[in-house]
Amino acid sequence: MILVLNAGGNIGTELVRELTNRGAEFTAAYRSPDDIAAAHAQGIKAAEADFSRPETLTKALAGVQKVFFVSPPGLRLEEFEGNIVNAAQEARVAHVVKMSVWGADTGAFIFAKPHRAVEQQILATGMPYTFLRPTGFMQNMLGNAPTIKNQGAFYAPHGDARVAEIDFRDIARVAAITLTEEGHVGKAYDLTGGVAMTMEERAQVLSEVLGKTVSYVMTSEEDWKAMMLGYGLPEWQIDGILDLNRYYKGGNSERVSSAVQDVTGNPPVSYRQFVQDYAQAFR
Repeated sequence: MILVLNAGGNIGTELVRELTNRGAEFTAAYRSPDDIAAAHAQGIKAAEADFSRPETLTKALAGVQKVFFVSPPGLRLEEFEGNIVNAAQEARVAHVVKMSVWGADTGAFIFAKPHRAVEQQILATGMPYTFLRPTGFMQNMLGNAPTIKNQGAFYAPHGDARVAEIDFRDIARVAAITLTEEGHVGKAYDLTGGVAMTMEERAQVLSEVLGKTVSYVMTSEEDWKAMMLGYGLPEWQIDGILDLNRYYKGGNSERVSSAVQDVTGNPPVSYRQFVQDYAQAFR
């Protein structure tokens, strides 16, 4: 039995779809009773799991052989994922698949540090593992949809950094295979899209697909932070994103990995395909 923790998140939702399509036996775990009820209504086996309540994890992991987990960035990520690792070890889970981040092996930026700590905790337990370390997400551009729709522009302090962003769906495809096929234990997969692109190049693709001019407006860190604070984004998260952008500007995310192709047998989703598939959101 496979357990998918945080099954209602962006990656979890796609992974549930992938495992369903593969006919895999799995349980989708959610924090919300409403999400559990909705999953049951769709014929999906579901359970409760709250990362902040270890007793729910212990119950959800009973009889589980493999577990996938992913947490959104948060100040308590190391604590919450540590709870998962402890519960998985107690349950004698045979394989843990952790979604980590690009660069977690070096802990070179704020968001990477807690992921590296959890990776090290897993390694210390001796449990069989697979680490998935994706770069930035193509779907992050959806956060700019309001200004793209209303102003034909999006704003960011990225400069001309190149990042080989990846689509959520490719991460889910890799995760599904690592959970259902042999040969992935002890691996750490760096996951990227097929091309490292600048924001200017993304704006060009958006313009071509949407049939209107979309511009990338480069802002200073100070102006962008003020803008995000105005939108209500927590300061710790803004500072983490700015630190990640500095990491990108250092050329640390230009490398294109072959892992998606190697694991799935198919090339990763292109940025143009992503925009085409989500075009309505930008219109």
